Amino acid sequence: MKKVHLGVIIAGAAVGLAALILTALGNPTNMGFCIACFLRDISGAVGLHSAAKVQYVRPEIIGLVLGAFIMSVASKEFKARAGSSPAIRFVLGAFVVIGALAFLGCPLRMVLRLGGGDLNALVGLIGFTGGILLGIASLKKGFSLKRSYEAHKAEGGVLPAVMAALLILVVTVPALFKFSEEGPGSMRAPFWIALVIALVVGALAQKSRLCMVGGLRDAFMLKDFHLLYGFVAIFVVTLVGNLAMGKFHLGFALQPIAHSAHLWNLLGMVLVGWGSVLLGGGTGVVQQLVAHPPQQGLHHRTFVLKIQVKSAFGHLGPGGDVLHAGLGGAALQKQLVGCIQQGPALFLFFAFHGTHALGRFLFSLFFSRSYVALVGCLNHFSSPAAIVQERFLIQSPAHDKKTDF
Repeated sequence: MKKVHLGVIIAGAAVGLAALILTALGNPTNMGFCIACFLRDISGAVGLHSAAKVQYVRPEIIGLVLGAFIMSVASKEFKARAGSSPAIRFVLGAFVVIGALAFLGCPLRMVLRLGGGDLNALVGLIGFTGGILLGIASLKKGFSLKRSYEAHKAEGGVLPAVMAALLILVVTVPALFKFSEEGPGSMRAPFWIALVIALVVGALAQKSRLCMVGGLRDAFMLKDFHLLYGFVAIFVVTLVGNLAMGKFHLGFALQPIAHSAHLWNLLGMVLVGWGSVLLGGGTGVVQQLVAHPPQQGLHHRTFVLKIQVKSAFGHLGPGGDVLHAGLGGAALQKQLVGCIQQGPALFLFFAFHGTHALGRFLFSLFFSRSYVALVGCLNHFSSPAAIVQERFLIQSPAHDKKTDF
């Protein structure tokens, strides 16, 4: 067996084992790792959405990024490259994450769910494969995002720096963040254990180039299956582990953090597969965090932050309401002013241009959050009835509690 194949298999087995351990220690069932879901949780923790059940600073994401960064620097493989077609990448990133959230999981969690007996993930796998084939057809028809360009190393180090800062803040000033008291966000493994495990997984994933999108794409286009061996290893390890622990439940119904709306599962993963192939390279959501050397660049790092923004907007405003209503759930936000959603979204959309696109993105993200807070305050106090009510609550002796502004 070739060395590269063995490396991918070892990395896949490590990911599967890590997922089992994290689940046993408190992470949601069949969700030891889920890149899209965990980025959504972080988005909620920093206030980008207000879905109370999915808010937590997931150390797994921090560990994946930092582990991959440390490995790439240690092996002298780190190389920053700037991406092209930023607006198209943003829109494709939106489709990828919306599809993943409709399915309730990224391709990695899809494999973990299959290992737990969740047949809804099989529907997702069919859609995912179909989406990749659709993307390959688009590439053959001439679709291209053009070449990437070498950038200053500082650009490629922005996301690791952001994650390091997030780690310091959540440890030293946890009151800055929101933490779910129920739902998936409240289910978590011990912070430091999860961080250490993720550091190891991030390093292995970076070194092995583990990517399911790239694996299926290469299998169809080049008849090269070696990247898929890693995900076969993930499936086998989780399957054996779940059987051994009595957590394997075969079927469609009553699966943890899943739904049986097969059309949504299918179409959601079609979007994930299609969008990921069009984005080019090893563009699965795992590789967005641990992009290997030729792709350790600006366009991948901005895509990760796009995922977080789109995770947030997927849970805000009319778009989030329609999505969750379509899945049979209650709307997560019922009183958002349209401009609160659309203004920051448009501002962020046009932020990706020029050499310092990632810096522009972070600035616009900060600006948009300030904008949301300002508009929210103005909206809250624009109603005369609301103003009267606030004054009454402050002045009336019948109320001894302070108003929360």
